[in-house]
Amino acid sequence: MSPFAIALLAVGMSVDALIASVSRGAAMGRPSFAEAARTGVVFGVVEALTPLIGWGAGVVASQYVQAVDHWVAFALLGAVGGRMFFHALKRSGDAAPSAPSQSFGVLLATAVGTSLDAMAVGVSLAFLQANIVVIALSIGLATALMSTGGMLAGRLIGARFGRYAELAGGLMLVGLGASILFEHLNAA
Repeated sequence: MSPFAIALLAVGMSVDALIASVSRGAAMGRPSFAEAARTGVVFGVVEALTPLIGWGAGVVASQYVQAVDHWVAFALLGAVGGRMFFHALKRSGDAAPSAPSQSFGVLLATAVGTSLDAMAVGVSLAFLQANIVVIALSIGLATALMSTGGMLAGRLIGARFGRYAELAGGLMLVGLGASILFEHLNAA
């Protein structure tokens, strides 16, 4: 794989995490740079690990991984997005989001949900004899940078639009999960 193809793949695999991090930053109101960097690191590490896991699974049993990845992504993103949406409906317009939406568990679930497509890519790379380590590191780095920037962009949105940004972010995560599921069901 050429360096240009690897860069395109890395950016393409990072878009889901970017969308989720913008939503997360908007829902949190005014996250600090440290929180944005933490989000970027978690998203980046998970996004780098999933192609490696997918590659290993592709070597062993590719049909099992590809058979369920879209359902897991749909469930995780739907649950996190639905929770954000309903939480925003319950709080008043100027109240800040509560701590649970900032929890590490929610962050990790969102990171896993957005990275399952990278696992499927890892499965396909197992059959191409590509350098999976270079590709996984590229995906992880692009995701970390884009997610950190997404959190900071979400911070600006959240400061101005508060509850509405959280509602939209929840809907975006549910929509992202639904689009992953729809894409895989139509491809079958």
